Amino acid sequence: MMRVTFEEIGPRPDKAYHIEELIAVVMSRQLRNGETVGTGAGSAVARAACRLAQLRQAPDLTFVAGGSGAVNPYLEPLTASSCDYSNLDCEAVLTAADLLSSVASGRVDLFFYGGLQVDKFGNVNLSLLGNDPAHPKLRGPGSAALPFLSLVGRGIIFMTNHHPRSFVDKVDFRTAPGFLEGGESWHTAQIAGLVQGVGPVLVISNLAVLDFEEESKAMRLVSVHPGVTVEQVKAATGFELIIPEIVPTTLPPAQEELRILREIDSKGLL
Repeated sequence: MMRVTFEEIGPRPDKAYHIEELIAVVMSRQLRNGETVGTGAGSAVARAACRLAQLRQAPDLTFVAGGSGAVNPYLEPLTASSCDYSNLDCEAVLTAADLLSSVASGRVDLFFYGGLQVDKFGNVNLSLLGNDPAHPKLRGPGSAALPFLSLVGRGIIFMTNHHPRSFVDKVDFRTAPGFLEGGESWHTAQIAGLVQGVGPVLVISNLAVLDFEEESKAMRLVSVHPGVTVEQVKAATGFELIIPEIVPTTLPPAQEELRILREIDSKGLL
């Protein structure tokens, strides 16, 4: 696991932070007060990001933990799975049908999700690997609400393993639609009313933050995490990224962000 020390980036707490903590902090910064956010069933990082936002800049944010349907679980201490019974210390619990319909009806402002693969246009595969669906090389957990993500306000993809096998030119199976085959196909789908949201706005990995170029909808590098180079990100990506002339370093966790996050994650799960 890659670790980055605070000494490398200036005056910060004297202990190193884990990359999952950095990912959670970066995700949390994207959340706005009053939004409704959906997270995946096994996503401890996403749930930590939501709770961190509630305790900082977004006290009226509502988030729903996939799997359990728990609305605003208090989380302390953070658990690996949202289906852990301790997550039911929450404000309400949605049925699976209500949870899926909230996404399909466009009542979710933002959805955090990841997968086995993501391609250059932000399509995500969480279903299977291989060219033969009847005999996959690997079978993933599947879709749940992910096929409806074109109806969500915006999506943020997070990948904890940035590697050419996970960042691919084209996914083996499109579980969650991104920008389809790129700009023209996405714009055509918008005109036809097949998509309502703005699509995925960010990809956050263990190496970098990325977004999508406005017209082509191809993936673009936004920042590299402390201690990571642009060349490392390019080598770990299975397609050609759009690289701006200037690529800054991702802003690391502030002392207050890390303090609150570790109060949530008192067992050190991240």
